Amino acid sequence: MMRGRFGRTLGALLLLVGAAAGCSRRVPEATPAQEAVSGAPTVYVAKRIRTLDASRPVAQALAVRDGQVLAVGSREEVLAAAGPAARVVELGDATVVPGLTDSHGHLAGLAAALVRVRLEGTTSRDEVRSRLSSAPPSAYQGEWLLGGGWDQNDWPEKAFPTHADLDAAFPKTPVVLGRVDGHALWLNGEALRRARIDKNTKDPQGGRILRGPDGEPTGVLVDNAMELADAVLPPPTEEQRAARLNAALEHCARVGLTGVHDAGMDLKTFRLLQQWDKEGRLPLRIYAMADGQTADREQYLKDGPFQGKLLTMRAVKLTLDGALGSRGAALGAPYSDEPAHQGLLLLSPEEYAARVHAFVGRGFQVATHAIGDRANTLVLDTLLKEMEATGNKEGRHRVEHAQIMRPEDITRLGANGFVASVQPTHATSDMPWAQVRVGPERIQGAYAWQKLKAAGAVLALGSDFPVERPDVLAGLYAARTRQDASGQPPGGWQPDQRLSGEEALEGFTVGAAYASFAEGKRGQLKPGQDADFVVLSVDPVDGPAADLLTAQVRLTVVAGREVFHAAAP
Repeated sequence: MMRGRFGRTLGALLLLVGAAAGCSRRVPEATPAQEAVSGAPTVYVAKRIRTLDASRPVAQALAVRDGQVLAVGSREEVLAAAGPAARVVELGDATVVPGLTDSHGHLAGLAAALVRVRLEGTTSRDEVRSRLSSAPPSAYQGEWLLGGGWDQNDWPEKAFPTHADLDAAFPKTPVVLGRVDGHALWLNGEALRRARIDKNTKDPQGGRILRGPDGEPTGVLVDNAMELADAVLPPPTEEQRAARLNAALEHCARVGLTGVHDAGMDLKTFRLLQQWDKEGRLPLRIYAMADGQTADREQYLKDGPFQGKLLTMRAVKLTLDGALGSRGAALGAPYSDEPAHQGLLLLSPEEYAARVHAFVGRGFQVATHAIGDRANTLVLDTLLKEMEATGNKEGRHRVEHAQIMRPEDITRLGANGFVASVQPTHATSDMPWAQVRVGPERIQGAYAWQKLKAAGAVLALGSDFPVERPDVLAGLYAARTRQDASGQPPGGWQPDQRLSGEEALEGFTVGAAYASFAEGKRGQLKPGQDADFVVLSVDPVDGPAADLLTAQVRLTVVAGREVFHAAAP
C-alpha cells in the first residue's frame, strides 16, 4: 500500500457517506427489468461507445446475451442482430466504456476503512484528536479505537507525531492509527503498553520503532514493526468481517469498477469470497493475489491457483520494501532528506528469492511491491534469475508501483515482459514532497509512465485503495493531467509522463486484462467478449479532463448483469 492525498480535495468523506446517499442504489440481484430472459438479448444505445477495438473504435449500440457481447455497431445493425425480442435500454448522451478494473486495491483494507475514524485531510494533531473524540461505535474493535489516513506532511509541523499527542485525551483507551500509506502506525501510550513495546524492544527485521533521544518509543511503528501492535489487536468478529467486506464490494461497483485485482488477500477473506462466488453473490470480478508475506502463504502454496465464476487466484503478492512517505522505501543511496537512512527491505534478498521460486513452481504469477530503486533492482534481478533457471519466460510477472526506478531498470522491465502496475493518483499525491525525499536526479525515474511504455512495458492502472479512493474517475483524471483537483501545477507535474485519454482508459481496461491473463475475454467491447462495461456521464477520452472530477457513474454491468445503476434524478 502507498500514501495518498488526491481524494481529499474532492471530498474524501464520500467514502463514508456514499453508501447512504439518496442519489444512488446498488442492484444486488438480477431481475427481469435488468437482465432479459435467458437467451433474449439486451441492447444498450448511447451517444458513444468506446470499444477499444481498433477495427471499430466507436459505436452507438451493443447487444448483450448470456453474459457476453453479442454485437457492436450502429443502432440499426445491433437491433437487427439482436432480433425483435430484445430489450432496449436508451442511455441518452452517456458514454459507454469497457469494464473498468482497479489493478491494485485492498478489499479487506477498504472494508476496514469504511468503519474506522477517517483522518484523511486533517491539518493538525488537534484535528486528529477532535475526530477521534467523536468516533462512532464501529471504529472500536474490542476496546481498541482504530483510525487511519493521517499524514504529517499535511500539518504545519512535518515531524512524525508521538504518543504524547494522544495520551491526555485517551489515557486508558488503546488507540491505533494507520498512516495514509499503510506503512506506519501511530499508537498512544496505552496501546504501546498493551503491545509491550518499550525502550528495550528491538527493531524487528524490516521494521523500525521510532524513538526519542532517550531511546524510548515515540509511538510510531514503521513497516514490519507494525506487527507488534497487530499481534495484540483483537480481530473483528466473523459478522463484522462479512458486513464490512460486502460494503466494500458494493462501494466498488458504485464507483464504476467491474473488477479489482486484490493485492495480497488474507486467507479468511479469500475463503469468504470463495463461498460468495459459489453462491453467485459477487457483484464484480476479483483477481486475487495470495498473501505471500504471512503464514497464510503455506496454505496457498498447498492449494495452488483457483478459478471460480467471478473469483480467480493466480498470483501471489510479495512486499519487498516500504513507502516513500514514511521513508521505508528501499533506496540505493540515502534519502536526500535523511542522509543516514536508506529505507527498509521487508524481506531479505534470500527469502524473497525463495518465495518467488516456491510460488512460480506452483504456477503463480509473482506481483511484488517495490517502491524504491534498490527494491526495484532486486525484484528484476531475482525474477530474471528465476526465469533463466526455469526457462519459463511467460510468467507475466508484475512490479507493483514501480515507483522510483533507475533508467536501466526501466529498460529491463519493459524488455523482459514484465507488467508495470502503477497508480496515477500516487503521483498527484506525492508530487509536493517526492523530490525532497529522493533529489532532482532520482526523481527523473519516478512515476515514469511514458518511459515505461516506451521501454515496452504494459501499464496496468489502479488506485491502491483504501490508501487512495477507489474512484476510478479520479485515476483517469490524474493519469491525463498529473495535476491535483485544483489544476495544480499548471501543465502537470513532469508533464512529459502524462497519458493520453485513450492510454489512461486502456490502463484500466486492456492493461488490466493483460495483467490478469484475461486478454481476449475482457478489456474491449467486441463480440464474444464478456459483457463488462460502465456507463459514464462524460467521455473519458476526448472530453475535457476536468469534467472527470464531477462526472457520474450511471451504470455498472458485470457479465451482462446490472450490479449498480444511479437512481433517476
